[in-house]
Amino acid sequence: MPNNFALGNGKPWSRRQLLKLGLAGAGVTGAAGLWQMLNLQSKSIVKVPPFEMSAADDATNPMKMVRDFDYGTVKQENGRTIREFQLTAGTSIINLNSAVSYNIWDLNGRIPGPTLRAKQGDRIRVLFLNKAGHSHSLHFHGVHPAEMDGVRPISNGSATIYEFDAEPYGVHLYHCHIAPVTRHIAKGLYGMFIIDPPTPRPPADEMVLVMGGYDVNDDSHNDYYAFNGLPHYYMHNPIRIYKNQLIRLYVLNIIEYDPAVTFHLHANFFDVYRNGMSMTPSEKTDVITMGVAERHILEFAFRYPGKYMFHPHQDAIAENGCMGQFEVLAQSSAQNTVKKS
Repeated sequence: MPNNFALGNGKPWSRRQLLKLGLAGAGVTGAAGLWQMLNLQSKSIVKVPPFEMSAADDATNPMKMVRDFDYGTVKQENGRTIREFQLTAGTSIINLNSAVSYNIWDLNGRIPGPTLRAKQGDRIRVLFLNKAGHSHSLHFHGVHPAEMDGVRPISNGSATIYEFDAEPYGVHLYHCHIAPVTRHIAKGLYGMFIIDPPTPRPPADEMVLVMGGYDVNDDSHNDYYAFNGLPHYYMHNPIRIYKNQLIRLYVLNIIEYDPAVTFHLHANFFDVYRNGMSMTPSEKTDVITMGVAERHILEFAFRYPGKYMFHPHQDAIAENGCMGQFEVLAQSSAQNTVKKS
């Protein structure tokens, strides 16, 4: 299903266009479907530059992941809106560079796991199947009953269902909570969980950046770091954005073994929405410190074309892979928006 962005001509979507995309059919019904369609339409004025899906490791494709949101399947049951997701834990090998490969635990064949997205008040149902060879679980940050807290081991070859209400709105995460939790997270069992507010945020080019680390020799120290799975990927494949376009970054620090990292943006400042739990920014800065599992919404726009780096300001972490660039394009050269779903 399409995610956030589509046509770049500023025209509202017609019902015919929605039907072509399947949004008016099965799987999107009732109030939640209407919210989703309105959410999409409100963002149809956002221009997203064309981008190429360059070759990447099978378990991670950072250029796809950066704008990839999983809205699940929406159903109506007994008057409730149910948003259903399916997550399967497995194993994969990723190539951290030309010489180093690493065995990970993945979710739906990727690291980080899918970015799940819902609206506050939806009933969330997660079908979890464990095929990763060890006991695992899924613990969701947010508010829910104890029996849905995801700390009970799900053995290899077994499945379970987590069901709870999506609250409160904000940027959250999910991860395995089986001991040693640090190892289970560092091996790849984590992802972002976004709960949108009842009133959609203003249109923006929305992206996800998840900072992670890799301890390849099991000495409880990270050897490599990455945004969205692969070290240095966005340095070699800059994220293209348009000048003066509002950018909304959903940023998560899930780097284990390091107590905290910063996030720094070159040649600009950003508004900070801490944990995404407010519609009003708490501060404006160009560097913010984030502990493990901390996450924020960062908003900004670039005035000038060119390439601009982003990275933690701990240089050793940046130099070992957690480094990227935005390539800002002049709006005057913009073509019609190209959407990759």
